[in-house]
Amino acid sequence: MTETTTTAAPRQEPRVAPGAPADRAIKRRRVLDILDAAGRDSLLLTTNTALTWYLDGSRVHISLAGDPIAALLVDRDGDHLVTFNNEASRIAAEELPAGVSLHTVPWYGDLHQAAAGVGSSTAPPLREADAAVQLRAARQRLLPAESARYAALSSKAAEIMTDVLSAARPDTTEFELASALAGRVVATGAEPLVLLCNGSSRSNFRHPLATHSPLGRRAMAVVCARRDGLIANVTRWIRFDAGTPEERDAEARIAAVEADIFDATVPGARLDTVFAEIQAAYVRHGFGADQWEQHHQGGPAGYAGRDPRVTSAVADTVVPDQAFTWNPSGPGVKIEDTVQLTGNGLQVLTVDPRWPVATVNGLDRPVTLQL
Repeated sequence: MTETTTTAAPRQEPRVAPGAPADRAIKRRRVLDILDAAGRDSLLLTTNTALTWYLDGSRVHISLAGDPIAALLVDRDGDHLVTFNNEASRIAAEELPAGVSLHTVPWYGDLHQAAAGVGSSTAPPLREADAAVQLRAARQRLLPAESARYAALSSKAAEIMTDVLSAARPDTTEFELASALAGRVVATGAEPLVLLCNGSSRSNFRHPLATHSPLGRRAMAVVCARRDGLIANVTRWIRFDAGTPEERDAEARIAAVEADIFDATVPGARLDTVFAEIQAAYVRHGFGADQWEQHHQGGPAGYAGRDPRVTSAVADTVVPDQAFTWNPSGPGVKIEDTVQLTGNGLQVLTVDPRWPVATVNGLDRPVTLQL
C-alpha cells in the first residue's frame, strides 16, 4: 500500500479593519478643522467615498451599486458609526477601527436620521454635501499607510493586466477577457468597479462594455479595482500583428499628450489650469481641438474613481502626495495609469516591469503589447 499525505491549505487569517491609527488621527484632525472653520460641532458622513476615507479602508457596502450600509457622525467627543442591525456583527468583527463607537438601527429604519442623533451636540450636524469641497481637500494628501496600500493594489492591478492579456488570443471574446480580469481582481481581495474591453471591431468606443465579440487583431482592456477603499485605474492595449503606421503614430501622440499633462501636474497648480493644458495638448500633438469633449480627462484619484473629474470649473490646488489618474484618449487610442506625486517627483503606481514600455519625456510609459 502506498502511503499518501495531504497538504493542509494555508491558514487564512481573519480580516481586521485595515485602518492605521496614526493616519486615522490625522484624518480626524482634518475633519475637526472643517468643523472649526464652519463653527459647527459635528459632521455627518454618508457617501462611500467619505466613509471609506475617514475609516481608512473599512468596507461599508453590500451592493457595489448601492448606498453604504453605514453612516458616521464625527463630533468633538468622538466618532460614531451607525449601521443596520443585520450588518453590525460583521462590521464589528472585520471593519470597525479602534476608537469608533458602533450603534445600530433596525434594517428598516432611517440610517441617516439615527446617525444624526447619536452625538453629544443638540444642534443638527453639518451635512456632508455642505462640506464637499473641504472634505475633498482633506482627502487629497495621502498618508503613509494608505499610500503603501495604494501602491500595493496598483501594482497588483498592473500584474493582473499582464497575466490575463498575455494569455489572450484573437478568438478570445471580450466577455471572456473581462471575466478573467474580474476573477483575478476578486481573488486578490479587491472589487472590480469598472471592467471595459473592446476588440478591433469596437475600437472607437471610449467606454466599451464587453460583448461576445472576439478580440480580433487588436484590443483594449480597462480595470478600476477597489481594495480598502482605494481605487486603482489602469488601461492596457494588445495586438496580434505589427499594427498600422497610423495606429503606431496615434499611440505615440497620445502618450505625448499625457506627458504634457504630467508636466502640468505639479504642487501648487490649479486643476482648471491643468485642464486648459490638456485642451492645448490635444491640438499640439495633432488631435482635433474637440477631442477633450469626447471622453472625460481624469483627475485626482484615491477613494473615488476621480475625486473629482477635472473640468474648467474645478479650481482645487494640486498638493504633494496626491494621486491622479489622467486618461487622454483619441480615436482608437487611450493611455491611463494611476500615479502619485512624491518627494522624488511623479511615481507611476500601476506598473508591472514585464509590460513593454517606451520612455516619454523621461518616464517609462506602457506601449501596446504585441502578441
